[in-house]
Amino acid sequence: MLKQQSGFTLIELIMVIVVLAALAVTAIPRYVDLQTEAQAGANQGVAGALASGSAINYAACAAGATPCTNGAAMDACNEVAATLTGGLPGTYTLATTALNATVGGTAPCVLTHTASGTTATFTAITPP
Repeated sequence: MLKQQSGFTLIELIMVIVVLAALAVTAIPRYVDLQTEAQAGANQGVAGALASGSAINYAACAAGATPCTNGAAMDACNEVAATLTGGLPGTYTLATTALNATVGGTAPCVLTHTASGTTATFTAITPP
């Protein structure tokens, strides 16, 4: 009786490994790019929230709400974090750039993600 052998040849196994390696070579750089883009998107989201908080604070102060959202007139970018409920997330820092002293004046503020070093810029409004 002849015994039937089954299985894969060495060439077939090597070809599967080569195909998987080619897929890995193309997928890993895309994954790294996605992480960078996700971090930039997260920075823009927090910066947008800070810009909105600053605008709401300005509007509340201008409308005569007491106290304003921040409770006091802001004079530096790092004070804008107080307009967020719960404050600024722990992985972010704000520059201590002085705001425009003119009521309603705007100033660019820089938000930095401490772990990655990526930054985002938003505009803060000086409340009355």
